[in-house]
Amino acid sequence: MEDSAGVLALLKIVYTIYVFAVLSLIYWFAKGVSNPKGKPRIVKPGTFYIYVGLLIFVGVSIHIFTFNKIPWVETDFKRHTIEKDPSFDKSKQMYNIIARQNKDRNSPNHGEQKFILPKDRLNADGMLEIECGKYVVFDVVSEDLTYGFGLFRQDGSMVTQMQVNPGSRNDLMWQFHKNGVYHIRSTEYSGAKGGRHMTIKNAVVVKGCDVDDSRSMLGGN
Repeated sequence: MEDSAGVLALLKIVYTIYVFAVLSLIYWFAKGVSNPKGKPRIVKPGTFYIYVGLLIFVGVSIHIFTFNKIPWVETDFKRHTIEKDPSFDKSKQMYNIIARQNKDRNSPNHGEQKFILPKDRLNADGMLEIECGKYVVFDVVSEDLTYGFGLFRQDGSMVTQMQVNPGSRNDLMWQFHKNGVYHIRSTEYSGAKGGRHMTIKNAVVVKGCDVDDSRSMLGGN
């Protein structure tokens, strides 16, 4: 599976080139209508539309070719084809998490939203400890609003994410292949009081891999 950090680096290059191509069209048009030598240069309609069409084709192609490069897409689309591993242990590989808004009007924290991690699954450092290479499932329940659930590296780049809707099943299946410590953060705006508490720093630690995720190591690596 492609690492999201690698995909992000590739997309930065691809979209930078694409933006310069779009800007060249604007520059071409502006220079044509503001010709300092006098008469504006008229671009042939056929040439203009071919150029615009080429930009649209390239833009759509970028989306098509990179769609399946988004790390969590393949797992989501092919999930029904993944056979259940007989060694899968819910008590170790499944995490039930609640996203909730404080509805107590007498509370000074009324309206605040937060993730509630299963306390009985936290290690001595207060983290969800995950074994390298094992499928894990994050089962997130919303009791009120629409949230997002994302795992992020120490440098802020995203590993994977899903939307969390009230009244529906929201579970994210994932495999970690590098050691690291990851944050949990909502990826959906759920109100002004959601941002501050919908982030849990250093919530997940992955151990047992042969390699470290250099972007996810505490204190850098």
